[in-house]
Amino acid sequence: MKKDEPKVAFFVTGNIHKFHEAQAVISQFGIATAMLNIEALEIQDDDIKTIAKTSAKDAALNSDLAVFVEDAGLFVKALNGFPGPYSSYVYRTIGTRGLLKLMEGISQRNAYFQSVVAFCNPFQKAQPMCFEGRVYGKLSLQERGERGFGFDPIFQPVNAQNNRTFAEMTTEEKNRWSHRALALEKFAKWYEHSPREKS
Repeated sequence: MKKDEPKVAFFVTGNIHKFHEAQAVISQFGIATAMLNIEALEIQDDDIKTIAKTSAKDAALNSDLAVFVEDAGLFVKALNGFPGPYSSYVYRTIGTRGLLKLMEGISQRNAYFQSVVAFCNPFQKAQPMCFEGRVYGKLSLQERGERGFGFDPIFQPVNAQNNRTFAEMTTEEKNRWSHRALALEKFAKWYEHSPREKS
């Protein structure tokens, strides 16, 4: 890779919405983002960081590329942090309506989203680097908005204009608030100044 060429960050994901959010954030740092849709080991664990690190390491070794992955969870205070690291499974099985059903009659609706971006370079022996982001808010009483994905239609970040959910925001608006954008910004700032990877 020539020194005057922009850096490229390989994002392992099959979620085009996640990719577009990541691309919008990382491009601000002069870094190009490539979507790498490959299978990566996704373990079940109580810690999102452990899940992300395992996936990043597996994907890096299988692709022979320096890659990053992102994993996130929704933690609901009234449900003792559930669904947390099991958010993807819960979304696939009961969805947003199922989670709202669990919250019926509960006035305490505080929650937060946590994101972990894990980067792994297969040419180095170091453990994957992790970058975290968190945004606080509360669950809405019903689904609102048609943008975003996952639990976005029922999450209202603190201080959002008109108490909008993530699904009622454009990608640009969501990236001003979101846990994923915070984690990606930390990663991009680090990656921007890191040594160029073997090509």
